[in-house]
Amino acid sequence: MGISFNAAALLNGNGINVSTLVTALISNQTASITLLQNQQTDLSTQAGLLVGYNNNLTALQTAVVALANPTGPLASQAANSSDTSILSATAATTATAGTHQIVVSYLATTGTVYTDAIKDGNTSFLTDPTQTGDIQLQVGTGASATTHDIVITKGTNDTLNTLATYITTQKWGVTANVVTDASGARLALGSQASGTPGALAITANTNTGLNFNTPVGGTNASLTIDGVPFSSATNTITGAIAGVTLNLSAADKNTTVQLTVGPDTAAATTAINNFVSAYNTMIGDLNTQFTVDPTTNTEGPLGGDSALRELQASLLNDTAYSITGNSGLVNLSSLGIITNNDGTLTVNTAPTDAHPVTLASVLASNPAGVQSFFQNTSGTGFAQSFNNDLVNLTDITNGILVNDIAGNTTQKNALATQITNLQDRLTIQQTALTLQFDQVNATLEAYPSLLYEVTAEMGALNGNYSVSSNNTTNTTPNTGASTG
Repeated sequence: MGISFNAAALLNGNGINVSTLVTALISNQTASITLLQNQQTDLSTQAGLLVGYNNNLTALQTAVVALANPTGPLASQAANSSDTSILSATAATTATAGTHQIVVSYLATTGTVYTDAIKDGNTSFLTDPTQTGDIQLQVGTGASATTHDIVITKGTNDTLNTLATYITTQKWGVTANVVTDASGARLALGSQASGTPGALAITANTNTGLNFNTPVGGTNASLTIDGVPFSSATNTITGAIAGVTLNLSAADKNTTVQLTVGPDTAAATTAINNFVSAYNTMIGDLNTQFTVDPTTNTEGPLGGDSALRELQASLLNDTAYSITGNSGLVNLSSLGIITNNDGTLTVNTAPTDAHPVTLASVLASNPAGVQSFFQNTSGTGFAQSFNNDLVNLTDITNGILVNDIAGNTTQKNALATQITNLQDRLTIQQTALTLQFDQVNATLEAYPSLLYEVTAEMGALNGNYSVSSNNTTNTTPNTGASTG
């Protein structure tokens, strides 16, 4: 901005406003710093967007990898029970599709045995005056059974509470508890294993005064699968049907449960929807940068970023990828996935004249074809090809957005250095100008006094001793007042 002074006003003793003058003189350089700081702010905004886009690109890759995984959701199998209150099941990818008829007659149970009630849990149960006793506890049945000899010693384990603690701490796979009710206290033993390995029996009981009831439980699950009998020590059964795990919940000899094993279309649908969602997020973000705002007639903060345009073109090209053969399932459209005008995708859920194919119908009729579209043994499936591209795009060293972010950081650092240097030089210049104009201001403020002294001296020389007083209007001699 222009600076001017009223010469007459400068001589009245008020001087100049040094701070305002120096600020005006350096305003052009201050404006340059502000411009650089605005550029710095713009770069920070762009950096935040780039980091977010890079995260979205990584999420897209995760979704694509799931579709390319040969043991992932497209290969998963489901096992559906006609009566989940009796049994449910899960299937591995190795399970063979088919239907099975299952009848569950008995569940596997844990063995239990308990005593009749005695007075309480803290009174010795040894037969008076006997000082010792013996209990033999058998765990399991048949050749695999193990018998544990429990020597009862007075003052050590001769009460229900001390005996329960002793048995539990032996790590025999048996838990012991004292149950107290209105009738008194009883010792209850329970096996931790189910089926015949968890069967319990008291094979000897000498001098204890305890009466053990008949053991219960410790039986195997019993069922038939397609008419073939099957026994299991647990209610979770593997191996009865290849690749399928059965989970028994209840027994009903009169109910036949139908178990259907086949492709898990729900898992496949979820994986495909996840891909479409992640892809749409990425493309939608890119579109916002290249769409011109009709109000401001400008693109987004990254509208001029050539790397983003390259990324957008790459992704659009990836979704246009097609294969050959495969029973006609050769591109996204043939699977019921529509490509919209803005490049986003839509999973078709309802047939129309324009789009008669739905993803659900394709998965129902040809799940193997859907899987082979996304992945195949030659590695040329849609998801495999897409993932190969994404591996390069998301590379932690040379990924397209990684490089873009690095370039942005370099620019921000360069600007920060430039701003710091300018600010340092400006501070030096401001200090020098302030010192210079402080001296000028001091001279201007002293001018009326100097003029008075000169006038008085000249008057004395001329014999005129009457000199007008120094009527300065200076009220701020240290800083001066703005003039001109």
